[in-house]
Amino acid sequence: MKGVSTTVYVVDDDDSIRRAMTRLFRSAGFLVQTFESAAEFLVAPPADGLACLLLDLRLPVISGTELQQKLLQRGIDLPVVMLTGQGDVPSAVLAMKQGAVDFLSKPVDNDVLLNTVRQAVKDLSHRRRQMLDVQEFESRVQSLTSREHEIMLHVITGMLNKQIAARLAITETTVKVHRGRVMEKTCVASLAELVRLCERAGYSPEGDSP
Repeated sequence: MKGVSTTVYVVDDDDSIRRAMTRLFRSAGFLVQTFESAAEFLVAPPADGLACLLLDLRLPVISGTELQQKLLQRGIDLPVVMLTGQGDVPSAVLAMKQGAVDFLSKPVDNDVLLNTVRQAVKDLSHRRRQMLDVQEFESRVQSLTSREHEIMLHVITGMLNKQIAARLAITETTVKVHRGRVMEKTCVASLAELVRLCERAGYSPEGDSP
C-alpha cells in the first residue's frame, strides 16, 4: 500500500542507510522521514496517518527495543520493522513480543523490505477499519432500548426466538419485533455480523461491554 498518505519513518544512526532508505521508499511513492536517534524520533512523534517504522536495533543511548517499548507506553499504534546488522536472537524475540511485524538482517533485499512495509501498512489500515467499525457499532448499540439490548445479548448466543421468549416471559412475536429492531438500529445485515461485532466490542450475555 503506497501513496502520499503513507509515511515510512527510518530511525538509524548510519547516514548511508538513511539516505538509501529515503531513495528506495520515495521511488516507491512513500513519504519518508529519517532520524539519527531514538531521542530525535521521540521529539516529533508520528502523526495519525498510515505509516511504518523502520527501526535499527542497535541505536546508541536508546536501543531499538527500548524505543519500541516507549511507543507502546505512549499508546502509539505504529507497525515496527526491526533491522539489525548482526543476528541477535534474544532481541529479536523481545521485539516480536512487543509487536514488531518483522525482524530483518542488514543488508536487506529491497524487494523484501518494500513488500514487508506494504504488508505492514495494509494490516494497519485493516486494523484501524475494524476499530472504526466497532466504534460505530457501539454508538448504535447505545440507541437500543433496555429490552432490545437484553434480547441482542441472548441472540448472539444462538438462542432461538422461542427460547428467548420463554427466558424473558414474553411472546415469540415480541421477540421477533425486538430482534428486527436490533438488526435495524445496529445496521447489521446478518446474525453472523452481529455476533462478530459484539465479540469485538466485548458484549456478552454476562454483561455489557468493558
